[in-house]
Amino acid sequence: MGEKWIVVASALPLEASLVKGLLESAGIPVRLRGEAIGRLYGLNLGPLGEVEVLVPEGKVDQAREILEEHGG
Repeated sequence: MGEKWIVVASALPLEASLVKGLLESAGIPVRLRGEAIGRLYGLNLGPLGEVEVLVPEGKVDQAREILEEHGG
């Protein structure tokens, strides 16, 4: 069974993409969850427009530290 993925941020699609790029540039694998819902229904605001940023459980502390350093 694979490693568990943990949500480290929730943001609008553009912000989630920026967070993804920031974490990936630090060597942290990232998955985005929920981005298809906004596209499907044309929503990009509010809870249905939010995208969750997930990282492997073993990288959560590192990811949170990076996000804190960058104002997240």
